[in-house]
Amino acid sequence: MKRNLFLVVFLISTIIHFESVAQKAILKVACIGDSVTAGYLLSDAAKESYPSQLQILMGGQYEVKNFGHSGATLLKKGSTPYFKTKQFVDAIAYRPDIAIIHLGLNDTDPRNWPNYNAEFDADYTWLIDTLKKQNPAVKIYICRLTPIFNEHPRFKSGTRDWFWQIQSHIPNIAKANQVGLIDLHEKLYHRPDLFPDALHPTKEGATILAKTVYENITQDFGGLKLAAVFTDNMVLQRNQPIPVYGTANGADTIEVTFKQQKKNVIADKYGKWKITFPAIKQGGPYEMTIQSKGTKIVLKNILIGDVWFCSGQSNMAFQLQNSENGAAEIKKAIANSTIRLFNAKAIRETDETAWDSITLVKTNQLQFFSGSWSVCDSISAKDFSAIAYYFGKNIAHEENVPVGLIQVAVGGSPIESWIDRNTLEHDDKVVDVLTNWRKSDFIMPWVRERANVNLKNATNVKQRHPYDPCYNFEAGVEAFTKFPIKGVIWYQGESNAHHVELYEHLMPTLVESWRKAWGANLPFYYVQLSSIERPTWPAFREAQNRLQNKIPNSGMAISMDYGDALNVHPIKKKEVADRLALLALRYTYGKDVIANGPSALKAIQKGNNILVSFAFAKQLATSDKKELIGFELVTDKGIHFQSKATIVKNQVLITIPKGERIKTILYAWKPFTKANLVNEADLPCSTFKLELHAITKNQKRFRKEDKHIQSNVVD
Repeated sequence: MKRNLFLVVFLISTIIHFESVAQKAILKVACIGDSVTAGYLLSDAAKESYPSQLQILMGGQYEVKNFGHSGATLLKKGSTPYFKTKQFVDAIAYRPDIAIIHLGLNDTDPRNWPNYNAEFDADYTWLIDTLKKQNPAVKIYICRLTPIFNEHPRFKSGTRDWFWQIQSHIPNIAKANQVGLIDLHEKLYHRPDLFPDALHPTKEGATILAKTVYENITQDFGGLKLAAVFTDNMVLQRNQPIPVYGTANGADTIEVTFKQQKKNVIADKYGKWKITFPAIKQGGPYEMTIQSKGTKIVLKNILIGDVWFCSGQSNMAFQLQNSENGAAEIKKAIANSTIRLFNAKAIRETDETAWDSITLVKTNQLQFFSGSWSVCDSISAKDFSAIAYYFGKNIAHEENVPVGLIQVAVGGSPIESWIDRNTLEHDDKVVDVLTNWRKSDFIMPWVRERANVNLKNATNVKQRHPYDPCYNFEAGVEAFTKFPIKGVIWYQGESNAHHVELYEHLMPTLVESWRKAWGANLPFYYVQLSSIERPTWPAFREAQNRLQNKIPNSGMAISMDYGDALNVHPIKKKEVADRLALLALRYTYGKDVIANGPSALKAIQKGNNILVSFAFAKQLATSDKKELIGFELVTDKGIHFQSKATIVKNQVLITIPKGERIKTILYAWKPFTKANLVNEADLPCSTFKLELHAITKNQKRFRKEDKHIQSNVVD
């Protein structure tokens, strides 16, 4: 009996002991914050807030509690100081093992940041120290703020600027106090569709927050993954350091072997890793092996050469199989084994159809493009960009170098869709294009109408679309900006031709933003709009011509002589691509080729004659060997009339009708034009507008190549 009693007592004490150990093993997680943490706007915050979803992810070994208070400020002198709330008192009393702090959004209020910003760092330190006093072993993470989008009522009046000022403080506070830093901004900044009021995330947004916090606490980022641009058959940029990058679990060791070189790196606390190999000359094929903790990835058939990024709207997306002589060219494409194609294909065309629910969801999730590298052959080439294909073929042949072409293009897309959000948000001229873009006068009516057709079945008022400002950058371009390239070719403008002045602002903005994203002064070669019966196109072409002078390291290929009066998609793509290639060969590769057509410099009146002189023209001619056409004079009364013009070596001579006072000379100033002025290389002259006696501002290279003109001026 005594022995049985002893066993019972022993079993009971053992059970109590194990229950005590189990209880101690549960780690307490405190989510401290404002309304985003509290779950404001959610239909059931108790289940849908990010702390509630974090509890599910963390499992039974953790207890997660929500200490969010709507309207709370980090600043102790703020409009609703967090340290004065019941949630603060409860959070301190909870004595958490892990604390996640997300505060600062309400500090952007004009009552707060302008008055007390100097106290922000100290007040944050006080909060951190207070948590440490209650539990010296507490693991604290502070968070970069979730986004505030442009529809916020105070966005332009101060919130935008104060938000980014606060963001800049948070990493420094984390470092100074030796606490963890979680970025809650990065994964949501491209998802305005998840913020109905521009400030508070939906349940899906809260899910992303919970997953981000979970990953940072557990360091579980899903194991070894390469960035999507790294696949078999890729081309890596020659003569530049070669970065190989991706994600892995925190602190995992990644080993990369390439060209008999083996390098190791440890994934950082955000699960990111990068290994850089030294610059290599052209060559291949090579293999690359990436491995970590039992996972091994082998990439085959890699070449080292030049990579060009090819982007724009439908004339860039125009497929080789639909171009003139495209079928014959496709049969020859199999020979181009040194050309590799990355076709970022869209999940749906922006045609006149209503998209289904799956397409709408994937578009919101930025899963609109997908693709991988392939060898250029009769299969991969047929639906690839004709412009890009012919351009790449030229470069590969003339430079004898492997060429990789990355195509990211969307028919009908306006330039605003290709510029990153941060750039547009901080550009006071165009920031308003971000607000309700489907009803915005910034966007051409037909573009909005097409998007509205596609989005007919959408239930989210902030449904994304590839015509949405920023969208194509966020869903397409950004995935490639860490991947070194040689340069960019661009064919776009048809969807912005209604507003010439705005495009003159946006195009340099796009180029500057892309160069900043890639961290390089990339050459940028673009196609001028062609000829078609649309009234704004002459002025738009002339603006594109001027942009060469405004954008350094750029060049323009003229296409108006291959236009179609009724079709916005001319089929002669090879000829236009050849002109883009000439620009690259001349100004990027340093080849001694003529790359520019005649460029009007000045118009001078001498008696009853006007002499127009040109750069890039040792000898002017007409493309069809017929009479020169395309010149038009405008009087001081604004009256236009066609004028007879003749070629005198490298100038054009125009006779002024008796009694007329001429103010302006126009060339090819018709929407659809048959103007025929070319130079000795048979390259055409652009649409232009010259004031009499005015000298256009040309690029420095124009000046250098104009020396021959000065010695041949006709008196």
